[in-house]
Amino acid sequence: MTAEVTTVPGLSLFVPRTFQVTSTRRETRDTYTLRIRPLEGSSFSFQPGQFNMLYAFGIGEVPISISGVRPRTYDLEHTVRAVGCVTRALVRLRKGAPIGVRGPFGRGWPLEEIRGRDVLFLAGGIGLAALRAPLQYMLAQRANYGQIVLLYGARSPADLLYRTELERWRQRSGLHVFITVDRVDAYWRGHVGVVTDLLPLAERSLDLKRAIVLMCGPEVMMRVAARMLEVHGVTPERIYLSLERNMKCAVGFCGHCQLGPAFICRDGPVFAFPEVQPLLEVREL
Repeated sequence: MTAEVTTVPGLSLFVPRTFQVTSTRRETRDTYTLRIRPLEGSSFSFQPGQFNMLYAFGIGEVPISISGVRPRTYDLEHTVRAVGCVTRALVRLRKGAPIGVRGPFGRGWPLEEIRGRDVLFLAGGIGLAALRAPLQYMLAQRANYGQIVLLYGARSPADLLYRTELERWRQRSGLHVFITVDRVDAYWRGHVGVVTDLLPLAERSLDLKRAIVLMCGPEVMMRVAARMLEVHGVTPERIYLSLERNMKCAVGFCGHCQLGPAFICRDGPVFAFPEVQPLLEVREL
């Protein structure tokens, strides 16, 4: 992700490499961010948008997007929602605990191809985790990109990820952050509604007819958002999205994540929207 990080040679695609948990931070009621560091070797390289297979020893492994890198230490960060036996085991890991890692896998965001362009990030729920790494990258390479806007929607204020970081981003020049929730609590004073309601606010900060869109969230949200973006002048070839499906092998062998002719783990998880647009319109595919 940064010039200081170099590839670890000989990393096997099938045998987990042992990392160590350096911290666990609770984000919401059931979602945590793990920071991990390799025990052997000094570095780990990846493209923002790729994922790792995280292995809870003796229980199993799950695919989790790489949600960022800790500055200075270069610890990897993965944001995990505890919804099954493996993810519940992962979020219970404490500092110093071992964790297995296979990866990185998949195709990342086209960050080099979109240099010099305005960029709109559109995130729904835990989809912000997959967009955090490319956003970190662009902020670190700020002079190489145009206007940057983040639109983020969650079910409720309690479901917002990275609250402290969101506040820092809001205060940062060159980045415009707009947040909405579906349901409010007694303390919420922000916008209420779906994330696409924020598109008029984005248009005040960049030219949507020329911008590149990076999007991640529930598939139904992305389908609706793509239609709304087209109304605002965004053509399909300028939309990229990250899909999350039930991946098992991470190399396109087992077929668990097949979407039509594509395998999410091997051909994605990042796709140009025209590659998957017909598939996403097929009910229950």
